[in-house]
Amino acid sequence: MLKKVSRIAREYITITFGLVMYVMGINQFMLPAEIVGGGVSGIGALFYYATGLPVSYTYLAVNVVLVVVAFIVLGRNFGVKTIYGIVLITFLLKILPIADTPHVSDPLLGAIISGILTGAGIGIAFTQGGSAGGTDIVAMIITKYRNVSVGRVFLYCDLIIIGSSYLLYHSLEKVVYGYIIMGMFSYCIDLVLSGNKQSVQIFIFSCSYEAIANRIVNEQHRGVTILNATGWYTKTDKKLLMILARRNEANNIYRIVKEEDSQAFISVGSIMGVFGQGFDSIKVTKKIDPEALVKKAVKKVTNIIET
Repeated sequence: MLKKVSRIAREYITITFGLVMYVMGINQFMLPAEIVGGGVSGIGALFYYATGLPVSYTYLAVNVVLVVVAFIVLGRNFGVKTIYGIVLITFLLKILPIADTPHVSDPLLGAIISGILTGAGIGIAFTQGGSAGGTDIVAMIITKYRNVSVGRVFLYCDLIIIGSSYLLYHSLEKVVYGYIIMGMFSYCIDLVLSGNKQSVQIFIFSCSYEAIANRIVNEQHRGVTILNATGWYTKTDKKLLMILARRNEANNIYRIVKEEDSQAFISVGSIMGVFGQGFDSIKVTKKIDPEALVKKAVKKVTNIIET
């Protein structure tokens, strides 16, 4: 029980840290430079520049509608973290001050910094199943059924939002800065998420292969495949261990090998993807029946209302 509570606490602390970065990128770099970014915060920025309405109000109003979609399509567990993210961001947008003047004189540099902070922040939240609402919900829905990167979904969703800033400023320069934020935002999300999921393939040559294999299975909970091999230089039969693991688990595996056999030979290579138990699931394109999809959504809404 204590272990579960500790894990949940770490998740929410990490999500909170990521969303604080996200809001700092908006309030300290994007809004002072009068640049429109993507997502619901971009819509809020448009209203803020045009009417003076705080971004937090627009952000909350739009997400109240979108969060219903998260409950129906993504499930209630995701909905809890989505609501937490929306409430936290609304609160942070309200209490964290907006810089009176840009921190950097060059708008291009400001746009880049804003994109890095917002993208890295949302990426960190995503690693723990969190969400900032808005187009995050759209991205999560699409990536649930399609094998496409989250960053690419954001690129497509935000084109219209940022492009509409031309109607407010009549400045192509402002639109370009907005697209720079969008590009950095998407790149940083993919960078954080791919770094979290990147896998490695490790080959280990050692006479202590049994002890190493047992410790990797018991301590790292990763499968080990033992292959028969022949050392052509020595003309002797050997055992070769093959392990697939996340990159952040590699150091623990190195430590185990060093403790069991300091003379072991290790080969490590990065791989594009691993699908199966303990790694990623295979996502394939399915033919969508619009009528069936509508019926399913109506049924879920009816069940939620009745409960």
